[in-house]
Amino acid sequence: MRWGFVLSEIRQGLRRNMSMVISVILVTFVSMTFVGTALVLQLQIGQMKNYWYDRAQVAVYLCDAISPQTVCPQGESSPDVKAAVEAKLKSPTLKPYIQNYYFENHEQAYKQFQQQFKGNAVAKYVTANQLNETFWVKLKNANDGEIITESFTGQAGVEQVRDQRTYLDQIFSILNAASLTAISIAALMLVSAALLISTTIRLSAFSRRRELGIMRLVGASNFFIQLPFVLEGVVAATVGSLLAVGTVTGLVQFFVQGFLAQQLPFTSFVGIGDALLVAPVLVLAGMLLAWFASLFAIRRYLRI
Repeated sequence: MRWGFVLSEIRQGLRRNMSMVISVILVTFVSMTFVGTALVLQLQIGQMKNYWYDRAQVAVYLCDAISPQTVCPQGESSPDVKAAVEAKLKSPTLKPYIQNYYFENHEQAYKQFQQQFKGNAVAKYVTANQLNETFWVKLKNANDGEIITESFTGQAGVEQVRDQRTYLDQIFSILNAASLTAISIAALMLVSAALLISTTIRLSAFSRRRELGIMRLVGASNFFIQLPFVLEGVVAATVGSLLAVGTVTGLVQFFVQGFLAQQLPFTSFVGIGDALLVAPVLVLAGMLLAWFASLFAIRRYLRI
């Protein structure tokens, strides 16, 4: 096979259809950017789940003076109630599931509240007595939160039991919805990219139909005839994919690490290593998309 001739045909094809090639580059760039963003978002969701689920606790909120009478008719929990709750946490039934626990009184809860809502106007109007005394329970397995919840729900002196994972699940549901939206848009863009690549290759083949006829007459194989057109699409899609890799990497570096990680230091975010992990997937996906779209266009529409 004369690779010099193949490369020459690729250069001519790219030069003749420069506007269409630029269109292929742009649509591949946009579609692969959405794909990369969706993949990075999934990595972020997984990382946040591992980070927060390991730290999630079950809160056993005790009754206080302002608790609803329907739940806490006896008013604020007495020392006997607190001792009963702690004894249950130490019981042979629950102890195998509990890694550790600690008790937070009114003053400690108030101090924690002031730290969390520092600078917020609401912090000025909350007093220590308005915050529940709480047993914070750290589980050996975060999936066992329902066991603690069922054990203390309805117990005298307990206002409510809250598994922090319920809050996390709501957040992750929103993030998953955003990820699915990005994937859906990416899928539409990939279809558009495939159609545009096919159109570009068909136009390129049509403009060189006389040359192709001559190549067939001199005995050139179908593979040799089709290869320059397929590689044209692959080259354009590869350029678009590389631009998408740069965009996703820049997004992680400057927005996620440069902004979000600074503003939200209490959680874990994806880094450049995760973006580089996605990079070969984007490039390979772009190349395969162009390869099959170009090959399909040539086989179905090329007439010599």
